[in-house]
Order: sequence, then structure tokens, then C-alpha cells
Amino acid sequence: MTEYVPPKVWTWNKANGGRFANINRPIAGPTHEKDLPVGRHPLQLYSLATPNGVKVTVMLEELLALGHGGAEYDAWLIRINEGDQFSSGFVGVNPNSKIPALLDRSGPKPVRVFESGAILLHLAEKFGAFLPNDDTRAECLSWLFWQMGSAPYLGGGFGHFYAYAPVKIEYAIDRFAMETKRQLDVLDRRLAESAYLAGPDYTIADMAVWPWYGALVKGLVYEAGEFLSVHEYKNVQRWTDIIAERPAVKRGRMVNRAFGEPASQLHERHEASDFETKTQDKVQAGG
Repeated sequence: MTEYVPPKVWTWNKANGGRFANINRPIAGPTHEKDLPVGRHPLQLYSLATPNGVKVTVMLEELLALGHGGAEYDAWLIRINEGDQFSSGFVGVNPNSKIPALLDRSGPKPVRVFESGAILLHLAEKFGAFLPNDDTRAECLSWLFWQMGSAPYLGGGFGHFYAYAPVKIEYAIDRFAMETKRQLDVLDRRLAESAYLAGPDYTIADMAVWPWYGALVKGLVYEAGEFLSVHEYKNVQRWTDIIAERPAVKRGRMVNRAFGEPASQLHERHEASDFETKTQDKVQAGG
């Protein structure tokens, strides 16, 4: 194999983009004019049920389960493979053109919130829930930001080179597999001494980490469970199973989901009854 020698000045070659060549580009800003839809609820979410999107829909469903009526929301599907995130409306809510993006219209002036960790923190502070006020607060925030800094090595690093890159590169896969396993060990050691990441209680730290690492140890992403020997991480497995059984988590995973089994998909969510309709459709279909 010919060794790659970087040129003196990098230039964009769209042909080298692999599976995501149609949406990846080296510049920001909108590609087309299109307004975002707006529903009747205070919170407008524009997202897709990737791990980062699931964090927020789980949080919103957990808040509603606690009785926070102000957390009612409209969830609009953003199809990132079709470039919805590059519309002028979406860029206005998130200049980084990544899901999820939240528009909080509960006050006199709409407030945009982007980056999933920022959205979780915004909602936790707004409703006074899932963010401790005692000496475990710092632990909660530490694990929240740990996820924000660590998951790119799992997703854009290991996941990309293992599952999506047009060419399998041994060095890249080995490098990111090693880092992914190190991160799983970090989590496993923490969860050996604590029921949840921040301490005895379920928090936004768990909501942030679970969609990424819980899915990984259950073999739901990249089909890499055997490759990474995820069965070794017993404490992460235990924690993952407990969270997966929460009713709000089950609902949150469905919202803005446009892949997988049809019964698991709820493309848009505007009312709590949308889940009931989906369940009825599943029963009628014999699911």
C-alpha cells in the first residue's frame, strides 16, 4: 500500500467523503432557504434519534413523567442524510448544523439551545430536576462533560473507521478501539462503586452517557460487540439494563426515530397520545 503523504495545502475532494460525502463539507452556513415548523408547545425540538438526539427526548419524557407540564414539546424530524440540518431555519437555531437543536419559546423571547449537553443542562436547571444540588452536583457535571469529550472517539473515531470508512485502515481501527475500550473500563470502574454515574440517583449524566455506551455494550451500534468484547463490562451492562427499563426512556428512544423496526419509530411527537396511537398501530399490525 502506498504511504499517504499530506500535501502542503489541503483541498476538499468530495469523492473521498465515503458514506457521508453528500452532507460533509468544510464550510458552515445554510445551503438552502427553508423555515422550521413550529408547534403549539413551549419547547420545539428539531432532531433525529441518534444517540445525541435520544439524550434530549429521554430527558423531556422523564420531565413529563415527573409532572412538569411545561416540558411539553413538539419534536420535528430532521433527516440529516437529506441535508435538513443545512436549511436556513435550522442554521438559525444551531449554527453548527448538528442535531439536536432546541428552541425554548416559554419566555418573552425565544431562546435557542444547541449541543446536547447544553440542552440537558438547560432543561435540568429550568425544571429543577435530574441535576443534584448537593455534593454530587460536581460529579454529575463531570460525567456529563466527560461524555461530551469522550463520545467523539467512539462515534467519529471508532465507529467511523470500523463501520463507515470506505477503506479499512488497521492503524485507525486499532487506535480508536483501544480508546473505546479504555472508556468502557472508565465507566465500568465507576459503576462498580456507584449505582449511577453521579451517585445513588439517576441524573442527566446517565441520560447523556447511556445512549452511546449502553447501545454499544448491547451490540446495537456498529455490530462491534464481539470485536470489543463488551461482555467484559459487567457493571456497564447492569446499569444499561436498569435504565432501559424506564418507561420514559422507552418513549424517548422512539421519538424522531426514522430507522429500525417500524414499530419502534415515531417520526414526530406532538402529544403524549402519539405514543398510544403508535401502540395501537402495532397491535393492529400483529406486533
